[in-house]
Formats: sequence, C-alpha cells, structure tokens
Amino acid sequence: MFNFGDLIPIVALSIPLMAIWTRHQRKMAEIQAEATAEKAALYATNNAEMEQRIRVLERIITEGGYDTALQIEALRDTRQVQAARGPAADTVN
Repeated sequence: MFNFGDLIPIVALSIPLMAIWTRHQRKMAEIQAEATAEKAALYATNNAEMEQRIRVLERIITEGGYDTALQIEALRDTRQVQAARGPAADTVN
C-alpha cells in the first residue's frame, strides 16, 4: 500500500532543486538575450556602413564627367593600402 507520508521528503527536496533549475534557466535566457542584442547591433552597424558605401557608389555612377576608376580608388583607405605594401613602400614616397 502507498503511504503519502513517504512523499513529504521527496517534495521537500524537489522544491529547492526546482528553484535552482528555474534560476539557471532564467540566467541562460538573459545570456542568450544579451548575445542576440550584440549581434543585432553588429548587423545594424554593418548594414549602415554598407548603405553608405552603396550611396557613394550610386553617386559615382550617376554623376557624369568623372573617371569611375579614379573615384573608386579615391575611396580606398590609404592606410590599408600602405599596410599591405609594407614599410618599404613608405620610404619610397
């Protein structure tokens, strides 16, 4: 025969375990939300940069009388080009 008195210790031990598990799940959800927010901010920044680059390219293409290749080269970051060439390229100029 089943005795309900035997369930009291089981219930008494399972309540704190459920509280710990619930706290853990809440913390994991907070971490996931923070990671998602960081990714969204990164994507928004990247999207804004890409939109700006597209605007510049559209302006170059639609404006007449300019050499397109020279305009695109002018947009390059000269620091990146110099870094790719190495320190010897700086002494030549």
